[in-house]
Parts: sequence; structure tokens; C-alpha cells
Amino acid sequence: MEVTAIHLILGLLGIGAGLLGGLIGFGTTIILMPPLVYVHGSMLTIPIIAITAIIINLTRVFIWWRSINWKVCGVYSACAIPTVILGANTLILMNQRVIEIVLGIFLLLLIPIRRWMRRQQVVVALWQMGLVGAGIGYLTGIVATTGAINTPFFLAFGLTKGAYLGTEAASSLSIFLTKAVVFHELGVIDQAAILEGLFLGVCVFIGSLLSKRFVLKMHGEQFIQMMECVIAISGIAILVMSILR
Repeated sequence: MEVTAIHLILGLLGIGAGLLGGLIGFGTTIILMPPLVYVHGSMLTIPIIAITAIIINLTRVFIWWRSINWKVCGVYSACAIPTVILGANTLILMNQRVIEIVLGIFLLLLIPIRRWMRRQQVVVALWQMGLVGAGIGYLTGIVATTGAINTPFFLAFGLTKGAYLGTEAASSLSIFLTKAVVFHELGVIDQAAILEGLFLGVCVFIGSLLSKRFVLKMHGEQFIQMMECVIAISGIAILVMSILR
């Protein structure tokens, strides 16, 4: 892959996105999606995002390995893998713009829903994380990214900061690995997508490494506020992209 000025710009965006995503556990692909669609078009962007997401989550697993709740990861992944296969195959048949509009609205609604869950002290049990995994796995097979949707459920289980970041990353890794395999079988991923995804993944890795010291210094309430801010931006960005597509 020839490195051009566009790739340098994408690389810098990748480092910044990796720093932000390393702080709150999602948002990386939301930042990268608009420029990738502009440069490569929407069809090639989806597999690039999938490959980049694999490296993103591998990085977070590496950084927060000792904090991961493997029981949650196992239950979530076992239910998510079959549904992400179903979702990826459904993608071919469905109107993606309608799905993205619904997803964007749902993300915006997550903020008051999460606050309500917190006020009511809603607790998500281990078996319920399997239901969450099944639902999000299906959505992830259809749309490019659903990272922000995980947030209120992992928090309601009692995970925060490093435990949340590591467990969510390990759980999401199984989804994106499955998605990449399915895309390969469907003939969507080509060499250009693989190289672009690996390049951005390395840039995001650099940003993620820089984020750990900031996470350890953050107060719990600051962590929550930053997540809510990015959830709102994510929902608005998805809605705008679906309208302009």
C-alpha cells in the first residue's frame, strides 16, 4: 500500500481515535468512519472497520488483561457469535440506511436509559449478558459499529474503568473476528481492505497505549460523563451519515 498524504491524515486520526477509545472503550470507529467513507466508499469501509476493530480490541485486551472478567466475556461471546453470523448475512438483504437511523436514535436514547438504570440501581445478571451479546452480535453483523450500545449493560453488571474496558474489548473481539471471517466467505474483504485495516490498527494501537495513564487518573464520574458525551456524538454522527449517504 503506497503511503500518501491521505494515509498520513488517516493515521493521525487513528492515533487520536485510539486515545479517545482507550479512555472510554468505544468511539474509535465512529471517528474513523466518515473519512474512510469519503476516501474508500461505504462498501469497502465496512470490512476495513472490522479489521481495525480486531486490532483495537486486541490492544485493549493486552492493556487490561488482569482486569478482564472472563465469565462475562464467555457468556457474552457464546451468545454473540451465532447472531453476528446471522446479522452479516442479513446485511445483504436489508436497507442499511433505515437500520442506521434506528441505531442512531437508539444511541441517543441510551443516555436517559442509562441514567434511569443508575437511579433505579438496575443490576444486570450474568445470564442476562448472554441476551445482550445475542442482540448486539446481530446488530454488529448488520451495521459498521455498535460499541456504544454495550456501555450501559457492562456498567450495570458492575464493571468500570479498566475492568469495563478490558471485558468489553475481549467480548467484542469475538464478534469482530467472526464478522471478518463471514465477510471473507462472502467475498467482501480484499487485500486493500486488509492493508488499510492493519495500517489504521497500528495507529490506533499507539493511541491506546497513551490512554492507560489517563484512565487510571480519572474519577468514576468523569469516566461516565465522557462516555455519555461520546454516545451522544456517536448517535448524531450515525444519523447524519445515514441521511447524507
